Amino acid sequence: MTTALAEKGLAPAPATAPDADKGKKRGRGIDQGVPRWQIYLPLALYLLFTLIPFYWMLLFALRPAGSTSLVPWPMTGEHFAKVWNERSFGIFFQNSMIVGVSSLVMTTAVALAGGYALARFDFKIKKGFMLALLASQFIPGALMLVPLFEIFKNLQMINSLGSVVIAETVFQLPLSMILISGFIKNVPVSLEEQAWVDGCGRFRAFCAVVLPLLRPGLIAVGSFAFVHSWNHFLFALMFLSSQDKQTIPVGLNTLIGADSVDLGALAAGGVIAAVPVVIVFAFIQKWLITGFSAGAVKG
Repeated sequence: MTTALAEKGLAPAPATAPDADKGKKRGRGIDQGVPRWQIYLPLALYLLFTLIPFYWMLLFALRPAGSTSLVPWPMTGEHFAKVWNERSFGIFFQNSMIVGVSSLVMTTAVALAGGYALARFDFKIKKGFMLALLASQFIPGALMLVPLFEIFKNLQMINSLGSVVIAETVFQLPLSMILISGFIKNVPVSLEEQAWVDGCGRFRAFCAVVLPLLRPGLIAVGSFAFVHSWNHFLFALMFLSSQDKQTIPVGLNTLIGADSVDLGALAAGGVIAAVPVVIVFAFIQKWLITGFSAGAVKG
């Protein structure tokens, strides 16, 4: 029927290859025809919104006291010298580094052991334990200050950096354990079983086979443990009393007086506090993205 109509000129001719290509191009144009400015403009506005506070902090930190210029020129380092030497920020920086690195190591090590148990073993209270880990994230740290203070007081750990490290580790463990268990589940059990067949024990097989594959996840968990401990203010304020034990967040608080604020010194202290965090994320951003991608995809 169609052939007869086509011979009489009454049926439309089939679409030629060029027409089909045009349709495909039009289809691609609909998907990819968004003007570039609609993508770049929101990104530029967001970047501007993010960078202005940093520029403002650098401006107050680098320009001389009393200057009202919007450009830090001539630049000066007097504010950095003041907070580092006169305000003991050198000691605060060292204490914060000890707390941050210690919390990173302890959180990662304990979360790795707990996450492996959650990922590889089945036990009766596993679901309840996971629920308890998730529920613990809804408890603010301020509610635990009094019991933690009493515990550390009985252990004679008040005014010790160890108390802050333990408190930071305990509060970061639940989420870290859940994340690492997700990373371990993505590693096939068959890889460990092959190592067992070759004569490896469970611990040796874990170190040789599973642990190298967990590098992105461990970096992601460890980096957040470090940054959280570095920036946390409450535990250091409550458990550390002497000035030589204080961390950078508490040290920044001491720069705010009752009647006046030294903006130059406060901005310089803020730059000192921000530099390690920026360096950490600048070096680990590739591993961080890979780690969260590995934890989000099953298989």
